[in-house]
Amino acid sequence: MKTVLITGVAGGIGSAIADVFHQAGWHVIGVDRRQAELPSVTDFILADISDPIASQHIFDTVKEKVGTLDALVNNAAVQVCKPLVETTIEEWDSVMDANLRAVFLAVKYAFPLMKDNGGAIVNIGSVHAVATSANIAAYAASKGALLALTRALAIELTTQNIRVNTVLPGAVDTPMLHAGLSRGHVEGDNTYELVRALGKKHVIGRVGQPHEIGQAVLFLADEERSSFVTGQALVVDGGATARLSTE
Repeated sequence: MKTVLITGVAGGIGSAIADVFHQAGWHVIGVDRRQAELPSVTDFILADISDPIASQHIFDTVKEKVGTLDALVNNAAVQVCKPLVETTIEEWDSVMDANLRAVFLAVKYAFPLMKDNGGAIVNIGSVHAVATSANIAAYAASKGALLALTRALAIELTTQNIRVNTVLPGAVDTPMLHAGLSRGHVEGDNTYELVRALGKKHVIGRVGQPHEIGQAVLFLADEERSSFVTGQALVVDGGATARLSTE
């Protein structure tokens, strides 16, 4: 049985990724700084992945439990929705720690568990890495950096047969999306209307569902499905970035 470790597993996309991997027969290890009981997660580790000591402990625990790791999914993320000039230093650092530093640490400590047998690393980015909007600068900057890091890691880790890719989700129906609707980029009187209005801006005509991101992640993690794919960004956004903003 293959083993995957998913960070931020308690969130909307994280728990859906866990469900998809569990249904595909994988052993799922989930990490989050919030306590969660998820039926698709075999082993749950309560920890802040951006803390160096906690991160090393996570992968020491994985080594004790299963010995090796076939896939690492860096999904944990923090989003701050406000103008850059109003963003505090502490908020900026919290975004960079969760969205970027945590990935550096996870890859660093997961590497010994993957270097002998190879595997896959899938980073969960965002379309904000390639096309963004107002009042989300810190998040966009972190996801842009993650995209660059993905390419660099793909080059560095290929000699150990470790593939590294990123999924760039667009608007996905999760609590993080709902919180971000306060930025005023869509109109509506309640969350349902705001999500529906946002969906209409997509070529497909709706926002995404978390399990749709999970399926994309499974594709990139599975050696049989994506063995010739590394250093790439798979955009899963319902066609949102395909349409000119002037139309």
